[in-house]
Amino acid sequence: MSMLNQEGASRFTSQDLVRLKKYLADNLLRAVEMDGVPALQRNSYLQQQIVQIYEQTQLKLPDDLRKQIFTQVLNDLLGYGPIQTLLDDEEITEIMVNGPKKVFVEKNGQLTKSTVAFDDDDHVLRIIDRIILPLGRRIDADSPTVDARLPDGSRVNAVVRPVAIDGPSITIRKFRKDKLKTEDLINFGSLTKQMADFLEACVRARFNIVISGGTGSGKTTLLNVMSGFIPENERIITIEDAAELQLQQDHVMRMETKAANADGQHAVTIRELVKNSLRMRPDRIVVGEVRGGEALDMLQAMNTGHDGSLTTVHSNTPRDALSRIETLVLMAGMDLPLKVVRQQISSAVDLIVQQTRLKDGQRKVTSVTEVAGMEGDIIILSEIFKFTQTGVATDGKVLGEVSATGIRPNFTPRLEAAGFRLGAEIFSPKPSSAQNTRR
Repeated sequence: MSMLNQEGASRFTSQDLVRLKKYLADNLLRAVEMDGVPALQRNSYLQQQIVQIYEQTQLKLPDDLRKQIFTQVLNDLLGYGPIQTLLDDEEITEIMVNGPKKVFVEKNGQLTKSTVAFDDDDHVLRIIDRIILPLGRRIDADSPTVDARLPDGSRVNAVVRPVAIDGPSITIRKFRKDKLKTEDLINFGSLTKQMADFLEACVRARFNIVISGGTGSGKTTLLNVMSGFIPENERIITIEDAAELQLQQDHVMRMETKAANADGQHAVTIRELVKNSLRMRPDRIVVGEVRGGEALDMLQAMNTGHDGSLTTVHSNTPRDALSRIETLVLMAGMDLPLKVVRQQISSAVDLIVQQTRLKDGQRKVTSVTEVAGMEGDIIILSEIFKFTQTGVATDGKVLGEVSATGIRPNFTPRLEAAGFRLGAEIFSPKPSSAQNTRR
């Protein structure tokens, strides 16, 4: 390489390093094409070849810099470029690329800026293409946004120019390699043992449940955990924009939406999939998230014998969740009176589980609320479990606890008819700290 020699190795600029990485990558690709290396052997072959190609440059870079460059080149060819190291870090839960030079991560609920960076906009675009092409999706100036997923189920959203003003953007919400279980959420303090027992009984008794929460609150994680309560002998159909649910049962049929083609045709929406799922003999329908007119079809399914359905919705409180579902039903284009919509909701939905991301990054189930019918034009809600914040510690951690409110749900006879006789201790509120002090 004429532009990089041994004498100038100590004075490398960032542009020199970019050219070196390009030189190594181009020669590696050429070697693979010439030798016709099978895909299964490509990893080890490239690791051997990159050393030989580097030695031909007669450069003497410091060991740490040389290893860093090798890693970056191999990640570009075999993985997802600069963010591959972030994807491999199990402590990182979210990755946000705001243009080529600004990469942020979420770790332990807190956002920090990462030291990794892309070379330029084209580098980011290549990684986006690598993610979406295997899924048959596309992104360009005419279709500048896309939802996708990684092979492990991690959720990906990408935005490019002209919508992304500062350069191509990637947002990845990672999925844990080991699926979380109920015990894990209890250990994390996300819910209590009493709440877990109650939710398990409700799922097994085929109640229709809506998980409500804001962005990044952990709705999908909770949906995964609660879906684990579904018996193995039931047929489950999942419907999502980008398949990310990780159900462990054997009899699961997974479906995801299809984007429109270049002519804007042949899109398959969640609403169409919900309608189609009713013809597939489902025991359970699990919709990753309702965000449009499919809410009406979901309610119709719940009201016509498809009990035990699970879904999530974006909202901040159980009452807001009802308002959100009302709005989504009206988006279906049916000219329904509001009272009729509310009657549909109150008849279909049995339980709303509110998941919240607290200010310190903790994710907790802050409310479990029964939909107890209607009184006039108003849907009646009855809170069974509630999180009460008691303060904030000096390190910023939110203090508080979840406790039963003391109210037994009206659907207790339905639970008992399904074989679940929950003890009084599940619904008994914990004594307050003031009461404990007096004792």
